[in-house]
Amino acid sequence: MEFKNLLTTLILLSFLSFTFCQEKSKGSFMNEVNSNFEIATFGSGCFWCTEAIFERVKGVIDVVSGYSGGEVENPTYHQVTSGKTGHAECTQIKFDPSVISYDELLEIFWKTHDPTTPNRQGNDVGPQYRSIIFYHNLEQKQKAEFYKQKLQEEKIWENPIVTEIVEFKKFFPAEDYHQDYFERNPYQGYCAFVIAPKVEKFEKVFKDKLKKPE
Repeated sequence: MEFKNLLTTLILLSFLSFTFCQEKSKGSFMNEVNSNFEIATFGSGCFWCTEAIFERVKGVIDVVSGYSGGEVENPTYHQVTSGKTGHAECTQIKFDPSVISYDELLEIFWKTHDPTTPNRQGNDVGPQYRSIIFYHNLEQKQKAEFYKQKLQEEKIWENPIVTEIVEFKKFFPAEDYHQDYFERNPYQGYCAFVIAPKVEKFEKVFKDKLKKPE
């Protein structure tokens, strides 16, 4: 009986050891893969719109809607929409720079919203809808400032660009029901009449940067 119990214990330990090695190997592989990804954080009005656009870009791994640039920890949507927390609605974008560059993401950012309207995008009004770039490193800061200056010099828009370029500090993911909002609610009023036409226009202008249909 003792020998049988010992044998059972050894088999169990061998299985657990094998499983642990598999999980460790998987984790190491994921860390190695993730080290090749970069993060961009943009605010360009309602995050439902921004998320719907960047989710279609090839090389983009994930897009999360959330809040950044404010003073309140873990703000709620209700708090942010009051305009009193200092946060902007934004999207945090994980991307593969070997497929899509930060420069190209900036191009999409500039061309898919109006960067000349302070605290407003269309009928969405308030500081939470301001145009803003949160840079994660010096290179992102320099590129954002360079393109902003070039666009201003070329007078792409009649009015001055008011896009803020600030250092990234914290990002708070929005509530679950905000994530993939357009994909899950395509016939909701705002989605059908505001987001859908914007996405359609984006797909025509940036057709060479779209993910292939699965």
